Formats: sequence, C-alpha cells, structure tokens
Amino acid sequence: MNIFLCIFTKVNNLPRRLNKDTHVIDLKFKQIVAIVTFCFLFSCKNTTGELVEIQGKQVPIDASIKPTESISEFVAPYRNRIDEVLDSTLAFAPEPFLLDDGKRNTSMGNLMADIVFKETAPIFKGRTGKELDFVVLNYGGVRSIISAGNVSARNAYEVMPFENYIVVVELDGSAVRKLIDFLTKATRRHPISGIQIVVDKNGGLESVDIHGEPFDESRIYYVATSDYLVQGGPSVGFFDEMISVSDTDYLLRNAIIDHFRKVDTLKAVVDDRFIQLEN
Repeated sequence: MNIFLCIFTKVNNLPRRLNKDTHVIDLKFKQIVAIVTFCFLFSCKNTTGELVEIQGKQVPIDASIKPTESISEFVAPYRNRIDEVLDSTLAFAPEPFLLDDGKRNTSMGNLMADIVFKETAPIFKGRTGKELDFVVLNYGGVRSIISAGNVSARNAYEVMPFENYIVVVELDGSAVRKLIDFLTKATRRHPISGIQIVVDKNGGLESVDIHGEPFDESRIYYVATSDYLVQGGPSVGFFDEMISVSDTDYLLRNAIIDHFRKVDTLKAVVDDRFIQLEN
C-alpha cells in the first residue's frame, strides 16, 4: 500500500508542461495508478469464512462405471504380472481346509496355528536362544478357507488379508491361566498349536499340556500370536499382563506363503489339541 501511495505522490509532483496533450496524459496516468491501487488493496484484503455445511453422496463402484480404456491399457502389464505371481501354484491341498468342521478346533485353524509355530519357532530361537511354547490366534483373523486343489499366494491373501505381524509374548503362569480360561469359555474355535486342552462335557477344565508337558503355573511361557491381539484386538486381558514382547518383523501372510513354498502337500485335520469329553 505504501508503495502505491508513494507512486501516486510522485505522480502528483510531476512537472507540468503547459501543453494540452501532456496534461491529458498526466491525468490518465493518475487515473490508472488510482485504479491499480484500488484493485490491489481490495484483492489483498483478509477475509475469513465459516464452514456452514458439507454435502456428500455415496457413489457405488459397480458395473455401471465404465473403465477408461487408456488407464486399463496402462495398468494391464502390471495387473498381468501380479496375477501371474499370485496364481502360481505353491502347494497342493488334498482336501478342503474348513473353519467349521470341528467342535473345538478346525482343520483351517489348525493349519494356520501350525504354520505360525513352524515358521516362528526357529526365528525366535535364533534371536533369543529360547524355545517357543505354543501359539494362539483369533478365529476372526482367519478370513477364508482353502479349497481342495492347487494352492497359491492368492489363497494366502484371501486367508490373511490384514497386515498383521507375528509377535512372541512372555507370560507368567497366572497370565497363561487366564488365557486358558478364555479359550475354554470361548464360543469360537480360536486356532492353537503346541498346547492341548481337555474340558469336560460341561466345559470345565480337565487338563492342559503345553509342549508335551503338564501346565506349570510357576513357569514362564513364550506364546506366538498376532500384534493385533497384543495391541487390543478382542478384549483379551491376559496380554495386558505380558512381561515382554518380541517383534519378529514377520507378516502372518508371509509366513503362510513361505510354508506353502516349503511343502508339497498341505496337511491339517481336526485333532485332539482341544477336545470336549462327552461323558
């Protein structure tokens, strides 16, 4: 603003010639400067506004939206390569692995928990020198079954679409007792491995063996699980009492894919790792 006032002042003080044309030009120049100054001041004026309303609508992503041909052509090579990697055969399932084929444990849940145990135990031992005792996962984290036939990386993404990592928590006997109580009272078949639980016909606890030995409440146990459960997940209070947690930096999904690559034929059945007596 000071700059334009200064210019205006200087224009005012320009020497005048007693010439009609010069006088007209001088007046026009003053008018131009005045207009520019006026526009500048009003265009730079600080204004504040208040958000009154936001409107939105839901736009369904379905067949009614036609793909843009140029974009489809651009991504086609990448899509084809991804499909090639995801659909290449890694292993074979002689029969389907299901989430509802057992009362207290399932073939799909057992496969998942066993994979986590087999793939995590050597990593944990190599880093800490300690033995992994058992595995517990959450039923809701297993999102799909595996059908009979060829098994690919795509199956691993369908089973575990989340970016969940495997962690190993250190629990004392009291916390493990709460974990066992949680499993015995649960209405869902949470995947476990390395632990055997037997309950009576009414759901009362009969026995617990961990890594082939009777549960010892005076011991410390190392339990592999997902970071989702440790960080909150479903309300499972026993992880609030953990002594320590070891990150493996190993995605659950990657453990599944690695296991698929190592074996020719997948094996898992409903077994006696968690049973309920009928008499």
